[in-house]
Amino acid sequence: MLGLLCLSGIALAPSIAADTARPDFAPNPGVGWVVLSRTFLPPPSGPGPVMEDPAHRGGTNDDFRNSGTQPTFPVADLTNPILQPWVREKLKAHNDRVLAGNAAFAARASCWPTGVPAFLLFPIMPIFIIQGPKEVVMVWQADQQIRRIYLTDKHSANVKPSWYGESIGRYDGDTLVVDTVGIDTRTVVDDFETPHTDKLHVVERWRMTSGGMVLEVNFRVEDPGAFTTPWNAIQRYRRMEPGIAENTDPFSAILSSTRAGPMLEAICAENPTAHFVNDVQPIPQALKPDF
Repeated sequence: MLGLLCLSGIALAPSIAADTARPDFAPNPGVGWVVLSRTFLPPPSGPGPVMEDPAHRGGTNDDFRNSGTQPTFPVADLTNPILQPWVREKLKAHNDRVLAGNAAFAARASCWPTGVPAFLLFPIMPIFIIQGPKEVVMVWQADQQIRRIYLTDKHSANVKPSWYGESIGRYDGDTLVVDTVGIDTRTVVDDFETPHTDKLHVVERWRMTSGGMVLEVNFRVEDPGAFTTPWNAIQRYRRMEPGIAENTDPFSAILSSTRAGPMLEAICAENPTAHFVNDVQPIPQALKPDF
């Protein structure tokens, strides 16, 4: 009997250790996470994401609220060596449109799903993370854009393209590792409208830092059809929680609330794009049943 108890203890120890180390991104329903950067952050070294053209530094809505700086649409740095020629041409068309004074709103402004890794750029409103035994669900508050990460060991035999692709996840100590493929080619990689092919493969590592007050995502992007080499990038979120980490964004009835969590109702289609804006994608419509 003693021997059986010892064997049982040996078998259970790794499971107990894993449960203890597993991150808890939402210890209560009021915890949300708000992005700290409107563009992907470059890695310490090696190939990185498309960044803003140094000759055309833009301003965000945050800059306008803080200093009155006129917001502008982002202009991509076309010198990044990761770009395949056809991708560089697509980005040049985006830049030309912006520099000519035309609008270049992200598809999410018209309620369209944004894909991966662009999900990491959702601004202003927080994301909320629900961790279950079989899946992790990530919800962006603004219009309930939802990512589902299935805690399984491998992808489906035949992955069908979808807006957020097929994401499978696993816990590696204090980190959630997410592997995503099958991302619909109607999505783009970032707010520069960087396109991708059906070969896009994204691996993210979600981990809390700074005593649980910052959520950091290190991710790797591979797409031999769009990029000359795999590249890495970083995104960080700040915690938002009533009484502990209040939302500091200025109040806006449409964009944000000064009240921290839990999740507020904000339906994108109830706030359609203003009619005076040109060249904006129409809001999605359900023209036929899904089943």
